[in-house]
Amino acid sequence: MQNAGGNPQQIPAHHPMTQSPNFIFSKGKKKRVLVIGLDCAEPSLVFQHYRHELPNLNYLMTNGVWGELESVLPPITVPAWACSQTSKDPGTLGIYGFRNRADYSYEKMTIANSRSVNEPATWDYLGRVGKQSYLIGIPPSYPPKPVNGAMVGCFLSPNTNSKFVYPEPLREEILRVAPNYAVDAENFRTENKQWLLEKIYEMTQARFQVIQHLMKTRDWDYFMSVEIGVDRLHHGFWKYHDPQHIKHEPGNPLLHSIHDYYVWLDKQIGATLELIDDNTSVIVMSDHGAKRMDGGICINEWLVQNGYLALDEKPNGIIPLSKAKINWNKTRVWGEGGYYSRVFLNVQGREPNGIIPPDQYEQVRDELIEKFHALPDHEGKPMKTHAFKPQDVYKKVNGVAPDLIVIWGDLYWRGVGSLGSGEIYTFENDTGPDDANHAQQGMYIYFDPKRNLGGRELRELKLVDIAPTVLHEFGLPIPSDMIGKVIRHE
Repeated sequence: MQNAGGNPQQIPAHHPMTQSPNFIFSKGKKKRVLVIGLDCAEPSLVFQHYRHELPNLNYLMTNGVWGELESVLPPITVPAWACSQTSKDPGTLGIYGFRNRADYSYEKMTIANSRSVNEPATWDYLGRVGKQSYLIGIPPSYPPKPVNGAMVGCFLSPNTNSKFVYPEPLREEILRVAPNYAVDAENFRTENKQWLLEKIYEMTQARFQVIQHLMKTRDWDYFMSVEIGVDRLHHGFWKYHDPQHIKHEPGNPLLHSIHDYYVWLDKQIGATLELIDDNTSVIVMSDHGAKRMDGGICINEWLVQNGYLALDEKPNGIIPLSKAKINWNKTRVWGEGGYYSRVFLNVQGREPNGIIPPDQYEQVRDELIEKFHALPDHEGKPMKTHAFKPQDVYKKVNGVAPDLIVIWGDLYWRGVGSLGSGEIYTFENDTGPDDANHAQQGMYIYFDPKRNLGGRELRELKLVDIAPTVLHEFGLPIPSDMIGKVIRHE
């Protein structure tokens, strides 16, 4: 791994407390906004546990304002970042996760990408008034869309050999500046933790090299990047760092892996802040937070055991739902796994072999909600599960929405879609090692070099407030169909 100066750099050891920086900002000629997105950054780590070891973020907080940022439902990368930049909810976007039903058949699922977002984003509004936006890694941004400025694709991009950059000639420049630029840390659900750690550092460093290069060489108005490395770190290393994790081993050699990355990441942010002028306001934010994962609920096992899902043949070993021999003529309900569960009803006249009469649809949904809420954990204790009807939580419900969205155990548990274990509770992830789930609260820091805002904590901030806040920074009107509000920093 190389540092900004080109010298070999080792993954840092446990860091002592560091001194506060002293930034000197040059006089700016025009208004600019810089957004540093950190996917999955956990507010309790930045605001409390590590704050005094993060001198650059601490500087922004001390001289600006900060607070938790409530994510959307579900709090996952896609659709959360798109919600932040359009100020629309997942229902309006018609994006309920990475994978969405393409139609009411049983098999057809689509992977969300940039084409799935049909609502205008901040950079579209800015482009209409001639302002240039430079956008790096904001999910979902593959394939990249034409923009007044440039768009570098997110982790959904196949690799750097693909057409992941708009305009396309910029791709060669990016790879000259950072030859090892990566769109993601491949295979982050791995047991080879040292390899993964090195890949995350390498990826993040290359991203900041490109960020800083474009900030210095382009005449930008709005600059936004999202670093996916924080998310990959949490999913790969949370059990090593969190004493409350069910699989934590005290004194393990990776105990400080998350801490040390945050400290190192703060330095990358500091080098980036050195490039702004006094007319550039700064937002550092995450789309959701992180928390330990206590286990998984095998949603389809529960549905089988409770008579909702009928199989023609019992699975031989653990298999994904798509490979199960389901009797659709006798099945009323099935589910998909993930950091939350999507539950689908087999409705007459809607699904090909639907058996739930439309006039019983609400009754079955209510019955499931009651049963999910009552389901205890593996020790018989209450779980604090919440199941939602999309129509109750979204302004609009577009696309093919789940019939229920289920958040298991206050997000300490995930949904597992596979079948064959015969158990409702599991402590192994069916898609590979994963230590963390997403938390509902992300983080927000705002800093304006021209104003000392006193380091106040702001409350009741929402992810959908970001787009109107950015437009307000540029003095633009807020579109009436945005559901967020302008965050008041004064």
